[in-house]
Amino acid sequence: MEELFKCLTVEAQEFHYGTSVPEVSVNDISPLGFYRSYVSSNQPVLIRNACRHWPAFHKWNKEYLSSKLGGKETFVAVTPNGYADAVAFDLVTKKEYFVMPEEKKIKFSEFMEVLHNPTQYHGIYYLQRQNSNLTDELPELLEDIEKDIPWATEAFGTLPDAVNFWIGDKRAVTSMHKDPYENVYCVVNGYKDFILHPPTDRPWIPYKNYPTATYREESPGMFSIKPSAHDHELPKHELPDDKYETHEIPWISIDPLAPDYDKYPSYKNASPLHVRVQAGDALFLPSLWYHHVRQSHACIAVNFWYDMQYDVKYIYHKFLDTLVERQNYFKKEV
Repeated sequence: MEELFKCLTVEAQEFHYGTSVPEVSVNDISPLGFYRSYVSSNQPVLIRNACRHWPAFHKWNKEYLSSKLGGKETFVAVTPNGYADAVAFDLVTKKEYFVMPEEKKIKFSEFMEVLHNPTQYHGIYYLQRQNSNLTDELPELLEDIEKDIPWATEAFGTLPDAVNFWIGDKRAVTSMHKDPYENVYCVVNGYKDFILHPPTDRPWIPYKNYPTATYREESPGMFSIKPSAHDHELPKHELPDDKYETHEIPWISIDPLAPDYDKYPSYKNASPLHVRVQAGDALFLPSLWYHHVRQSHACIAVNFWYDMQYDVKYIYHKFLDTLVERQNYFKKEV
């Protein structure tokens, strides 16, 4: 089976995805061309100057955002290491967890002070709520962007499900994962570095089930990992030991920046693509593509999530996922 998976990876790269992400000017993008060349083939593409015409491209800096949103309270993710929604090892319990960030509600002006003076504050802050926070929580900024991506909206035949606003510390990293959305990711300021894996790399991307937990800043700069509890009637610190159970979630267990090939030798067979999205550009990130993201300091981005069609590509991916799980099961049995 592994040899068949290797053939799939090689042929997908040679005949379809290639070794680099293609680029196109926004002036050469039409809804039909975008759909035919990229959406229907589940192919990422870097669109140059996709959002350079937005007022936000010239206006969104520290001074403008502080004056526009300064007194407004917003939720930010806070972690000790920059990794939110990622696997972490707890020195206390000697276990690995899928750890979510502590969420703090602070004034936007305070967030900007932390962001631009990171050495004077504890923790790593990232405004990264993925709940259409731009439209629902920060509508003051909507006048500076388009409400959607016109050529993408026409190609998908629907308005975006969510529009998200991102700004954070350069130490904030998004661990590898995939989303059930067609993603148009626009960078307004700075840059984002993506590591991408096509769905055909699924055989080489290791998953594990991890108990879930949340970071908690017990004192300035001192974070603990608090496992999630089933019993929500009591505060977590008051739960009796026999009620302190945890949920589990499957998550990717490898870091593409420092892959442990001794532990996960099959990852050597993967075919990652690397792309930097500069200010004014956008990345079309197709649904079900694995991605890992880093950024420049105080990078500002807006992404548009369009609902994924549960068509043949979804069926194919689920089939491949099942084959991989079956192979892993039989390996354990042997």
